[in-house]
Amino acid sequence: MHLENLSRPSPDLILASLPSAVIMSTAVDVRINDELQALQAILINGVAVKDEDGVPRVIETVVHPSTGDKVEQQYVCVTLEVILTPDYPESSPEVILRNPRGLDEAVVSNIHSKIKEKLDCHIGNPILFELIEIVREYLTQCNLPSGQCVICLHNFVNGDEFIKTPCYHHFHSHCLSKHLINSRKYYDEEMEKLPNWQRVEATPYKQTCPVCRCEISFDVKTLEQAPPPVDSVNAPPFMLTDDLKALQERMAAQLARQIARGGVVGSGDDGPPLLTITTAADKEQEVKPSTSAVQAAKPEPRPSTSAEATPEVERQQCRVPFRGFNRRAKPGRRERGAPR
Repeated sequence: MHLENLSRPSPDLILASLPSAVIMSTAVDVRINDELQALQAILINGVAVKDEDGVPRVIETVVHPSTGDKVEQQYVCVTLEVILTPDYPESSPEVILRNPRGLDEAVVSNIHSKIKEKLDCHIGNPILFELIEIVREYLTQCNLPSGQCVICLHNFVNGDEFIKTPCYHHFHSHCLSKHLINSRKYYDEEMEKLPNWQRVEATPYKQTCPVCRCEISFDVKTLEQAPPPVDSVNAPPFMLTDDLKALQERMAAQLARQIARGGVVGSGDDGPPLLTITTAADKEQEVKPSTSAVQAAKPEPRPSTSAEATPEVERQQCRVPFRGFNRRAKPGRRERGAPR
């Protein structure tokens, strides 16, 4: 049930219907309790109230954009947490926006600014309902994922086909299909390395969110039919700029320093070489060493002396089987075939 489909009684109307004597005696308690009752009646079970010594102190609710009955079109959300001061509503409460999903820092900062303006203008009046409406209105205007797809690092623009996971993370449909295909391929490759008894006890494959690793379930074949991101198609070809070259040099120096200090695990593995990107200009700049330089760098062989040749002779003499032991290493018997 959505907020826009219900009547929205204002806390001020509730206070106006109360006797003035009650308001004068326990004004703060009545206003807080009636405001919370009104919110719970509007949002049903969407409001969580945390008490402190029997007094409401923290009000928390998850705010979604207004999309009517089309819940699947709610692409963004945020958790609104309001901490009431001891003398609320005579002083402004503390407002915190937690777990913004599909919202970048600029949008969250704008919502904070609007909330601060509202609080400054309504000191002394119940404000919880108005705060929720401010956040909901802003989310409705920004009901599109902002930021980048963490898989391809391209922004979401008009014409992109994206998908929202149950954990409110957004990806291009094309990118998510590639991620799920590669994750299943990696799982199968790791399973082939295990013995049969470990394969039986292994956890079956599950699709997970690339961001929070929550379990998801999507049809990969349907996602594959989506076109690639618009920015990836219109992006210019990759060019190895001077800035990237300088970055590669700095990272290589840092890696060498970490390896020298023993801070890199598996640095001596004989795996495939690292990926390097070169251009035709880079290849032309490479100068092959001349034959004379190679010959000059090659050290001349030194004549071996009798002292250096002695260990080799000794090694050859040690290869002769010892006559005092046979093949079973029993002393006192000659090896079969050995001369008497």
